[in-house]
Amino acid sequence: MPTPPRRYYPVFLDLRGKRCVVVGGGTVAERKVLGLLSAEARVAVISPTLTRRLEKEKAAGRIEHIPRRARDADLDGAFLAIAATDAEEVGRAVARAGKDRPVNVADAPELCSFIVPSTVRRGPLHIAVSTSGASPAMARAIRKDLEELYPPAFGRYLRRVRRLREKILREEPDPRKRERLLKALASPGTIRALRRGKTPPVAGGK
Repeated sequence: MPTPPRRYYPVFLDLRGKRCVVVGGGTVAERKVLGLLSAEARVAVISPTLTRRLEKEKAAGRIEHIPRRARDADLDGAFLAIAATDAEEVGRAVARAGKDRPVNVADAPELCSFIVPSTVRRGPLHIAVSTSGASPAMARAIRKDLEELYPPAFGRYLRRVRRLREKILREEPDPRKRERLLKALASPGTIRALRRGKTPPVAGGK
């Protein structure tokens, strides 16, 4: 009898200043580390060797490097752990040691307590795509479609909108007018313009 698919709860985590451990120093680990750094996490990488990019991050002081094989105690105090190595026994060991915290084991969803979605990033806009492990290739294909549908203009626009939204909430006392102004920031015409790569004017903003 086939195992029923897992049902995941989608969530965006605030990792600022939190210690996150990545076991592995290859290209997969590099991708995981860069994602964690973009979320302002404190990243510790446990691996005898590192990619050139990870060596640069280490030299710049952006990551902590523990140059040896991982031990169970390495996960003490970690908010989450990621095993990014092709050694199956290492992934299983990390999953066991990290059972009390979120754990991701690359290419082994059955060992994970969380999975990392395929993500489109446009400044403040993050669009996450997951097939719950059914087809990572499909998730990547959908992400590429979304990258074309949501070009960088969305990020530029949202940076301006964030400031204007705060101003409207702070200065506009009329609830109806406030709601009308906020809705206008995301009108269908605005979305169409942004999809063409254009940054539309923001009413009342600079």
